[in-house]
Formats: sequence, C-alpha cells, structure tokens
Amino acid sequence: MRHEVPSTVARSEDKAVRTYKKTLESAEQTYGDGERAHRTAFASLKHTYEKVGDHWERKEHKGPSDLQAAQGAPAAQERPRPTAQGVDANASKGHLEAVARKVGIEDPADLARDDLVRAIEKANARATARARKR
Repeated sequence: MRHEVPSTVARSEDKAVRTYKKTLESAEQTYGDGERAHRTAFASLKHTYEKVGDHWERKEHKGPSDLQAAQGAPAAQERPRPTAQGVDANASKGHLEAVARKVGIEDPADLARDDLVRAIEKANARATARARKR
C-alpha cells in the first residue's frame, strides 16, 4: 500500500497513508485518475496532518492548513491561492517555531510568521529531496 502513495506520505504513520489512499480512491471515482484526484487527497490529508521534513505528522488541531484549503473545494478550483506546501500556516507562532527547530532552522523566534512558514517550506523541500535520493 505504501508504494501506491507519494513518498512523503509513505514515510508517514499508517493513519496518514490510509487517509491519503482512501480519499484518493474516492476522488478517482469522482474526478478520474489524475492531478485533481491527487490534489483532493492531499487537501484531505492537510486537515489532520502537516508536513515536517520528509514526512507528515498529525496536527495538534484539525482544520485547514492555509488559505487555499480554507476556501473549500469549489472555490479553490475557481480562485486558486498559494498553498503553504503542507505547513500548517494557521498554527500558532509557537508551534511553527517548534516545527522550525525540528527541521533545523536556527533562531526561528527571530523570524516573522510568514517568513517562518516559508523557511519551513524550504526546509521540508530539502529534506524530501534528500530522502528521495536515498
């Protein structure tokens, strides 16, 4: 089952894999096999998980992770907005600082909230790239 999901999801706990897979299967029945079904599966995953480094971890609080996810599916299709690439941009600054430390960002308290989100996005992308090379 893990070989059927994106590598970042495959490196996550079983529940994250099941959430992604179950949503993907449902979305494929609705939208067909393609990008929209995968975007739908990631959107579902982002309501309960956040990307930390090269994998997904359970969020402290359920809910949309960024402005794109908060719009809901129909509005998101009509008015796409930038995503936070799996970072829970709606989390508290303290939580974001803790995540930043986990992914190796030095002095996260010195960064403004938006800069902190972008720094975590970049650190996550680097961690994922390293993991895919292994």
